Amino acid sequence: MDEPLKFTSDQIAVVSRALATAEDLVSEYYKLSATRMRQLNYDVKTAAELSQHEIVRDHFAQIVRYRTERRNSLLRTDAEDFYKICLQDHSILSVVNRFARIGLYEFLLYVICHELIHVVRFRRFQQRFDVPEEQKQAEEVRVHKITHEILEQQQIPGMPPVFEFYENWWTTTDVMVR
Repeated sequence: MDEPLKFTSDQIAVVSRALATAEDLVSEYYKLSATRMRQLNYDVKTAAELSQHEIVRDHFAQIVRYRTERRNSLLRTDAEDFYKICLQDHSILSVVNRFARIGLYEFLLYVICHELIHVVRFRRFQQRFDVPEEQKQAEEVRVHKITHEILEQQQIPGMPPVFEFYENWWTTTDVMVR
């Protein structure tokens, strides 16, 4: 099997820029200070930094939840969730390579905003992480709508093709990367 595509160093710089913008936009939407954003306990990683079990074929990103526990503590309440947003370089690059109108920065901005919204909703107990598939699908539709709302207000020149790409995902999540 071929090695999946990974972001180049130039593309990693684009990821960093999209992440910084996404964090600003999501924190502004949810009225979170920089301190509160850091307290969400998450990180964003690309394929070069992922374990094999964190790489998936059919998504642009996935969130993996880990539990961190304090040393020498017997209480389960001392455990805290840590959310790792695992960008799937190969899937993202596949879309950007197939659709000339979709820019890497704009597509990453959408994907990262979307995943950050999930993290905020998990941390605010607006959505549980472990739910049946039917509830996950409904949550995906909600989060796509919020993502679109946040990004549409910014009037970023390269976003319309990304909105067109995701248009059907605001009503159904039956669409998958192929």
